[in-house]
Amino acid sequence: MKTLTVELGDRSYPIYIGTDLLSDPALISPHLTGQQILIVTNVTVGPLYLEKVQSALRGFEVQSLELPDGEQYKNLDTLNLIYDQLLTSRFDRQCTLVALGGGVVGDITGFAAATYQRGVNFIQIPTTLLAQVDSSVGGKTGVNHALGKNMIGAFYQPRCVIADTQTLNTLDDRQLSAGIAEVIKYGLIGDSEFYQWLENNMTALLRRDPQALAYAIERSCQDKADVVAADEKESGVRALLNLGHTFGHAIEAGMGYGSWLHGEAVATGMLMAADVSQRCGWISQDEVQRLENLLRQAHLPVRAPQQLTAERFLEIMAVDKKVKQGRINLVLLKNIGQAVISADYDPALLRATLEQHPSSA
Repeated sequence: MKTLTVELGDRSYPIYIGTDLLSDPALISPHLTGQQILIVTNVTVGPLYLEKVQSALRGFEVQSLELPDGEQYKNLDTLNLIYDQLLTSRFDRQCTLVALGGGVVGDITGFAAATYQRGVNFIQIPTTLLAQVDSSVGGKTGVNHALGKNMIGAFYQPRCVIADTQTLNTLDDRQLSAGIAEVIKYGLIGDSEFYQWLENNMTALLRRDPQALAYAIERSCQDKADVVAADEKESGVRALLNLGHTFGHAIEAGMGYGSWLHGEAVATGMLMAADVSQRCGWISQDEVQRLENLLRQAHLPVRAPQQLTAERFLEIMAVDKKVKQGRINLVLLKNIGQAVISADYDPALLRATLEQHPSSA
């Protein structure tokens, strides 16, 4: 087992990465407060792993809640299911919420923890690659609105993150690739050595080689932990983690939540950001092609859906959290491994990318 730390002073917390961690009471018990525990999972993950987590919590008052599975359920209606159970069962301010599942479960459970009685204890147990390398770390929680993804939420850090790599054995290939998109992101924004490692080891990741997966998860978590420690609430450098997300969130919202997986939308969004960067003269066409080749190798989409016109993209992007004073701040690339946040680009170049990037299929 590897243990990393997100350094946030007296709110610092560990990330445990390893195999067969779910049923280990020594990992989870030190991070519990009180006796009441609600495990929030979904109908896909619950039958696979809920019993294991419950076995690590013997002696506590444990309840569970299985939510419907899918990004389309990451909304206020589903959030109310958690509040309903907490209130009906009279959970107090010393209770702990445990998120067992992927990014949707983690985000919505974290937001429930942030807001129930103005904040209760919270633990992340991510079961998808995307959640293990990205959404479970850093304290971003929230739900979607019909007009924009993650527009309702809070920064709220967990007490710990338990990433059991064995859960990836039951992950389908599409979800695995979606997680790899976020892994590629870390190499693009600030870790060119890791990016090259991914180019050399993508086949091993896709065949779920345990050593390759463990290394990719550890490296990604360390990169994210370093960024979060430097800028917890995204006032500066943390915004670099949004590479591809402004485009990707527009795809998710425009196509209907759940139509594209988050990682798939981010993959296409990263290539669109690279295309804008090339049009700005910051990176070469060869570097754009290099990224496209890696995304294709990871079995990820590289073209936006044809149904989304440039006008529709801009309409959705206009309500993105990164819009400031009417300008869309984009995360762009100066090089492989060097990202910047900028609104200092010709809007015509952005429009050119939006007009030329949709698939012709």
